[in-house]
Amino acid sequence: MKMRKEFLIAATALLIIQSFTTMAFAETEKQKYRVVHSEKEYEIRFYPSALLATVYSDANTYRDLAYPGFRKLAGYIFGGNESDTKISMTSPVHMDMDSASMSFVMPSSFSEENLPMPDDPGVKIERTDDVYVAAIRFGGYASDKDIRKYSEKLKLLLDERGIRWYGNFRYLGYNPPFQPFGRRNEIIVNVEWQ
Repeated sequence: MKMRKEFLIAATALLIIQSFTTMAFAETEKQKYRVVHSEKEYEIRFYPSALLATVYSDANTYRDLAYPGFRKLAGYIFGGNESDTKISMTSPVHMDMDSASMSFVMPSSFSEENLPMPDDPGVKIERTDDVYVAAIRFGGYASDKDIRKYSEKLKLLLDERGIRWYGNFRYLGYNPPFQPFGRRNEIIVNVEWQ
């Protein structure tokens, strides 16, 4: 009886956390893109240029890049900048395991002219080019194994269809770490698309 009561309390707490997380995530600004082609297992998207805050490291695993990278970037958006400005979190977080970089997309209300410079010289402000990418989605909590698996799967799908890809396969994470259900992860790679 006691175990059942504890289980019900834990399950209720988990549902409350999930509900609040889902509501907060729904209000988070998402990086804009347009789907230009859709298949069962992947899609081709057009991403317009975006402003990123990026950190680079010598990490070679997802975990070694994720936690320190997130802390540095969070420090910047939580006021660690020249004007102590709080910058809203956006989604997704970008990670490139090949270049050991992690990036936050800056909210669309910012430009190079009004985005405050980071206090930490390890946080770089960069602008991406307009780009077409192929994207494949998976759920759950991401790991190095998942990133390799879905990168390889996307590579095979593109090669089978004769779609030329270039550059590094990159990971996009959409959810906060404390959201247990309904997680969205993606692998993307640049493609040549007309």
